[in-house]
Amino acid sequence: MNSGWYKQPVITGIGITTATGQGKTSVTSSLLKGQTSFGIMQREGRQHASAFIGAELGMLLPPERISPKLFRSASLSGKAALITLAEAWEDARLDEVPPVRIGLIVGGSNVQQREALLVHEKYRDRQRFITPAYGISFMDTDICGLCTEQFDIRGHAYTLGAASASGQAAILQAVMAVESGQVDVCIALGALMDVSYWELQSLKSLGALGSERFASQPERACRPYDIDRDGFIYGESCGAVVIESSASAKARGVRSYAILNGGAMYMDGHRNPDPSFEGESCVISRALQQAGISAEEIDYINPHATGSRIGDETELAAIRNCKLEHAFINTTKSVLGHGLTAAGCVELIAVLLQMEVGMLHPSVNLDNPIDNNFNWVRQQAVAHQITHAMTLSFGFGGMNTALVISAPQ
Repeated sequence: MNSGWYKQPVITGIGITTATGQGKTSVTSSLLKGQTSFGIMQREGRQHASAFIGAELGMLLPPERISPKLFRSASLSGKAALITLAEAWEDARLDEVPPVRIGLIVGGSNVQQREALLVHEKYRDRQRFITPAYGISFMDTDICGLCTEQFDIRGHAYTLGAASASGQAAILQAVMAVESGQVDVCIALGALMDVSYWELQSLKSLGALGSERFASQPERACRPYDIDRDGFIYGESCGAVVIESSASAKARGVRSYAILNGGAMYMDGHRNPDPSFEGESCVISRALQQAGISAEEIDYINPHATGSRIGDETELAAIRNCKLEHAFINTTKSVLGHGLTAAGCVELIAVLLQMEVGMLHPSVNLDNPIDNNFNWVRQQAVAHQITHAMTLSFGFGGMNTALVISAPQ
């Protein structure tokens, strides 16, 4: 099957950091076990009048190659980016590539809101003493600066905001950078969105964030596609994938995790957060067409699946409309939580990890699916060798993205 992208881009490196583990080995294990880390969140700046449920990273352990000074000065989002990129960098052996031929696209905007809140509260009554470093660190481009300084990336680097579709939009843009010849290798990084109680409360008021009814049993709160769902549950995460042409990977002698066959972005043309059946159906159809793969050939879908009442129903309607009910479906957010800007990249990595081991992870808390006419992976992992997969990622503002990937030939 010929790829829709003429250079047949492949993924040659992955890095992942989640609340359930740091690194692909640890995350693979937690996914297959359905092992979650949900609880009442404890980070300073996360709680106020409400006891928000979520999944927070444990202690971050940087590899030796990361500068201790640079790491100490970084925000939580920056630290996660450095650690995650280091894993992907080593995996793809990027030290062998000239720095000027490497690019970086950071998926996410406004990703350091909690850090900003803490600075504002600390210096509220003594603004003249605010640290000068804040003039740099409050910008999302600081993550680009941290990563390009640590890894000597000289091709290009910029941030890309597409709400909860940011991680997947960054992947689409990274493919374009390789296809156009801007760089030989491009890294797409789904940045950790570090939210404060301001964002959490507003998302709760909006009806998007899950309620506190599971405060005494937080492990039950995240339940995409289940009848008893009532909103998404946040989970800190960060993901990075290295993209290059298949010819480049072959010439360098590096392995390919998967082939990126095709993808698409489609806008609903509205500002509000409501999902669109038309938009989601259209982006799925466009991705399949661009990839040159039929709906019947897709054997696994990693959906957006946030646990939103209207969102989950709309997504399943679009999947059904595009004749994809036969494909296996599980819910990565049920294990890791919703990483917001990181989600699209982290969930693509979840597909790659499952593809590598020939197993599909369980969907936690999928006790009573809202529609039984789908090929659900429920409470137990299922043996299945993925051939052609689709990942879906949607964002507020009517942003719809879809990717089609295939197992390496």
